[in-house]
Amino acid sequence: MPVWPPEGMPEFELLIPLINTSILVASSFVMHEGQKALKQDNIQGLQKWFGITAAMGAVFLAGQVYEYSHAEFGLTTNLLASCFYVLTGFHGLHVMTGVLLILCVLWRSRQPGHYSSSSHFGVEAAEIYWHFVDVIWLVLFVLVYLLN
Repeated sequence: MPVWPPEGMPEFELLIPLINTSILVASSFVMHEGQKALKQDNIQGLQKWFGITAAMGAVFLAGQVYEYSHAEFGLTTNLLASCFYVLTGFHGLHVMTGVLLILCVLWRSRQPGHYSSSSHFGVEAAEIYWHFVDVIWLVLFVLVYLLN
């Protein structure tokens, strides 16, 4: 009968993933502040809060790269290691996509009148995507790091 986790598999470190989780959860609140600012026709507020959110996403990705570079196992070590890299890697790809969406919103917000309190689909779409990616991370964090 197979043993889980596989024998010889080191325990996952929790410090970086906990920091990353805190960053992503906080980034959802930060991003929401940007949308609230836009609903008051405060483009500078939107730009400030979305800029901070993009930076938080980049810090999350940097933390993930750090974790990968210091892992005591590789992609092909065993099934658990493979699942770890695939699940967290695909999530990282989605975070990167979210950061790019946020940067697109920031770029388009430079054009006067592009976004307003009554015209803000791109802002809302980016925010919904970001919240979804954050919720998925919470599920992955529990499955990958806590239940392993």
